[in-house]
Amino acid sequence: MVKLIIVTRENWKEALNLTVADEQKGFVPTVAVSLSKVYIKPDGDNVEYIPFAIYDQHQMVGFVMHAYEEKTTDSYWINGFFIDHEFQGKGFGKAALSEMIQWITERHPRCEVIRLTVDPDNEWAKKLYVSSGFQPTDLKFGEEVVYQLPVNGGM
Repeated sequence: MVKLIIVTRENWKEALNLTVADEQKGFVPTVAVSLSKVYIKPDGDNVEYIPFAIYDQHQMVGFVMHAYEEKTTDSYWINGFFIDHEFQGKGFGKAALSEMIQWITERHPRCEVIRLTVDPDNEWAKKLYVSSGFQPTDLKFGEEVVYQLPVNGGM
C-alpha cells in the first residue's frame, strides 16, 4: 500500500538520496531542488508547496510535490514526481499518482483541474499520466507540455 508522507526534518535526508535512472535525469528536478522551492517560492508568494515522500510500507520509494494557489479553481499542480530508480516498474508510480490526486481533491474542494508538466521526450511519464486521465493541452511551461485532469466536476 503506497502512502504519501510530508517531507519533514525527520525524513528529508533520506529523501535527498532518491534518484532516477541516468536516462531520466533531465526529466525531473532533484529532491533538493524541489525542497528549495518551498522556501524560495519561485512561482510567487501566493503559491504554497507541499513536498511528499512516497512510501511502500516503511520504505521510501519516491517523491512528489504539490503546488497550489488556495483561492483558485485551476492552480493545483503536481511537481517533481518520480519513483527512485531501484523501485521503478513495480506499480508505485501509478499508485502514488492516484494517492496524490485523491489528496488534492479531498483537501481542495474548489479545485476543478489538476495540472502537471511533462518533458515531450518522457514517453514513460506521458503513458502514466494519460492512463490516469490526464490529457495534454496546448499550453507549455518552458519546453514542457502542460497536462490536465478535470476533477470535482470541473471543465
